[in-house]
Amino acid sequence: MTFFNPTEPILRSKQESLDYQDRQGLLRLHLEIGKKTLISAFYTRIDQVFILWGLISAVIFITAQFLPISWVIQAGIWTTLTLIGTIAMVFLTHFWVKVERLQWVLYCWVSLMLGGVILTDLSIFLGWGEILMRLCPLWLGLSAFGYFCTGVGMRSRAFILAGLVHIVGIAALPYAGGLQFLTTGIMMGVSLLMFAEVQWDMRPPIEYNLLTREQKRFNQEQYQLRQLSL
Repeated sequence: MTFFNPTEPILRSKQESLDYQDRQGLLRLHLEIGKKTLISAFYTRIDQVFILWGLISAVIFITAQFLPISWVIQAGIWTTLTLIGTIAMVFLTHFWVKVERLQWVLYCWVSLMLGGVILTDLSIFLGWGEILMRLCPLWLGLSAFGYFCTGVGMRSRAFILAGLVHIVGIAALPYAGGLQFLTTGIMMGVSLLMFAEVQWDMRPPIEYNLLTREQKRFNQEQYQLRQLSL
């Protein structure tokens, strides 16, 4: 038995055949003018977390790159947005990770985000120059570690590759010159928003102990539908 699911493409278009846990809190967007559809998309709670963190990452690093705001004020902005994102992430994903038995992946991301913002704030308020000069590699490294943990937990090649991309991004930062914050924000934001728009590979279904018999049967039927569309 292979660690990754060889029948799953690494990335593909989203599928409508969602499991019970993915349908909870599902957000659908549909906008049309006349007979022309402008937007037709759906986002699970996991997708919503990706979108939220993608926007937060963009705001933080673009602010640091272009706006003449003091580091102390920026620390307050970063801390506030990170706390909002972390609380929202826990709220949106708690049921899904319990069903999928992936609580440890959520705990990992929470620890990384809180640890990162504490270290960033301390470097600003205590004048730790060595860390201040390496905030971009720090956050790319934290994100890479989080992606690796997610990839292992979900048995997903897509998230492992995302982690590798962030590691390569750290090596490429010196070539960005004075635009390192912008480069970091783009890399983190685009990766997160991309995951919100596509279907990523994951291990085969497990025994969902928290679901009822009917819900388990529903998931089996949805899995078979997804396999037919591969």
